[in-house]
Amino acid sequence: MRCSLFLGLILFVWAFSTLGTDLLVFSEQGCPQCGRLEEFLERVLPNYPGLNILRYEIHDPDAQDLLDRLLVAYGAELGSVPILFIGDVAAVGGTYYGLRDEPYAVSGRVEELALQEAIDRAIGSQAVSPLERAGDNQGGGLASTLTIPAVVLAALADSLNPCTFAVLVLLLGTLLVAGRKGKVLQAGLAFTGAIYLSYFLMGIGIFSAIQAAGVQRPFILAVSCLAILLGLWNTKDFFAYGKWFTIEVPKRWRPTMKRITASVVSVPGAFAVGVVDSLFLLPCSSGPYIAILALLSKTTSRSQGIIYLLLYNFIFVLPLLVITGAVHFGFTTTARAERWRSARLGKLHLISGIVMLLLGIGMIIAVQFGYM
Repeated sequence: MRCSLFLGLILFVWAFSTLGTDLLVFSEQGCPQCGRLEEFLERVLPNYPGLNILRYEIHDPDAQDLLDRLLVAYGAELGSVPILFIGDVAAVGGTYYGLRDEPYAVSGRVEELALQEAIDRAIGSQAVSPLERAGDNQGGGLASTLTIPAVVLAALADSLNPCTFAVLVLLLGTLLVAGRKGKVLQAGLAFTGAIYLSYFLMGIGIFSAIQAAGVQRPFILAVSCLAILLGLWNTKDFFAYGKWFTIEVPKRWRPTMKRITASVVSVPGAFAVGVVDSLFLLPCSSGPYIAILALLSKTTSRSQGIIYLLLYNFIFVLPLLVITGAVHFGFTTTARAERWRSARLGKLHLISGIVMLLLGIGMIIAVQFGYM
């Protein structure tokens, strides 16, 4: 158990050490100055492991809307690309705002030194992201307001995942059969902690990749359509469970999962099974998560996104904590828990499907009406 907690602590420290400082870069394809800026950033980036570069194509409509709000927030005037924002400094076509008392223009090596100074200042002061300074971040006010309800609803739908229930019940049942009733609580918490950490760290990776690439409207629409498709397919399982394809762990993977889980009789083993299980569960639990990650990348800064991911994954593992406690304190047995799960598979898929449908449709409406 101590090994599991120590590993978990290391992973959390690593996760929060990557929060870093956001540098927003607006550029144009084929721009010589933008190319030189990228070369400079490639040279200095190894010296700034906490620097998150978020890139935007200036001709993208979403990027133009964000740029307009950033220029107002920083008191800067529109000029030629590249345009940069970091901490309390804006740089537009070589003119820097916020680094000195008055805006001043620089070029060549002096411009590189000015940018490096701005980066050092932002990191040293742990400056807020320019996305937060923009007032309502990347999305409109409505999108930001709806972010928390969307996160909670999607996490609740994801938490009703019958696949994770099945593995936990099998794990706890194995411990009881092996005569290790006293290990049920510890093993259940270790398994749940591993699921939480694995999904949280995967979420950080995907969220960071999406933000660094600069989310475009076609991507959001594609993810929204995927959410609707998964919602319809989950709803199908309420009316015709098991027919055609079912959004669960593929059948050919299940014997391997059961064999691994049934061999566990220790707390560290339960943690390891949780990590492995999180990979097996991706086919039946990644839909809501990816949709939320796309939404967060569009409506929050990196630091805010991390907080939302902490909340999402806590809600996601909440049923696992309830099952572990219920079995440990004798409120139920693993056999009853499995019967409950099996009897309600269709309803669990229906609830998840409806939430996914609403999330996908809501994101499409938000994009079409300019809220995202």
